[in-house]
Amino acid sequence: MKHLLLIVVLAFALAISGGGAPAAAAGAQVSSESGSTSAPSIPANRGNDQENSRKARALLDQAIQALGGQAFLSIHDMQQEGRTYSFHHGQPTSNGVLFWRFVEPPDKERIEVTKQRDVAVIYAGDKGYEITYKGPHPLEKKDLEDYLRRRRFSLETLLRSWSNDPAVALFYDGNALAGNLPAQRITLINAKNEAVSLFFDLETHLPIKKSYTWRDPVDKERNLEEEIYDNYRPVQAVMTPYGFTRYFNGDMQTQRFVNSVYYNQGLNQAMFDPNSGYDPNKAAGKH
Repeated sequence: MKHLLLIVVLAFALAISGGGAPAAAAGAQVSSESGSTSAPSIPANRGNDQENSRKARALLDQAIQALGGQAFLSIHDMQQEGRTYSFHHGQPTSNGVLFWRFVEPPDKERIEVTKQRDVAVIYAGDKGYEITYKGPHPLEKKDLEDYLRRRRFSLETLLRSWSNDPAVALFYDGNALAGNLPAQRITLINAKNEAVSLFFDLETHLPIKKSYTWRDPVDKERNLEEEIYDNYRPVQAVMTPYGFTRYFNGDMQTQRFVNSVYYNQGLNQAMFDPNSGYDPNKAAGKH
């Protein structure tokens, strides 16, 4: 049971979007003892350049339109079904786990695993719980911190929140590689000096990679996290990646393959309450 839970905790981070290989260059940086991000050094020819910022904004706007424009921005909940795999030092640790995932931005998420859907993890606000036949139990501190960090820098948060924040600075980084795909890269830096790099496909303008680094508060080592999104398909007018891969310091950590996606179906709020006794197998209208 603990093994299943570890897979779940490592496998997910909030993103309306959601494999491939990592690019050679690191993206944005996260570097304080508290785990907050700090901006990468900005080349002199890029800083305070209105034309540079305009190019970055244009790419960001193109990506949002490519994802579905208003249909993407109007998403208020999402349901996914599929299979997820975890890796250690690039080697698979299981044959994959069935999952059901429910997301209600900005801060609610539920993941159910096993065929019986009798193991679940709930995130609500800044709290996280494991649900088993023994009842709800708070997640371990490190597992919750890892999830909350990934949620802060999720693709959904960047495109729907950071992109509308006038305090967020945008920088156009030019051509880059996202795995083996040519791309254009921008970096977003918010008022807290937190920074993330996004990579966009040259032809479709869809986001295909995200990267940032952060310093571990315990060992002080800098870690690189990358996510790659692929196999986009239209779902309810929203371009949706059915493939998702996360890398940690260059090693594949998680791979997720989605079988079905539904948007704006309305979610039972009891599913996000660890004490509600919610049973997915008795929920009306579940897919």
